[in-house]
Amino acid sequence: MLHYAIVFFVIALIAAVFGFGGIAASAVGIAKILFFIFLIMALVSFVSHLMRGGR
Repeated sequence: MLHYAIVFFVIALIAAVFGFGGIAASAVGIAKILFFIFLIMALVSFVSHLMRGGR
């Protein structure tokens, strides 16, 4: 998930350099959504691991 967020962020940077503002804004939006989904999934995984008492 984090990999795809980084990929969309790089696409947004490249699009912004070449002047494609609409594509850059869309790619940044997608990257933000994917990054927040990654954070939520990582937090849920961390909390569930702590609840189970795993090492």
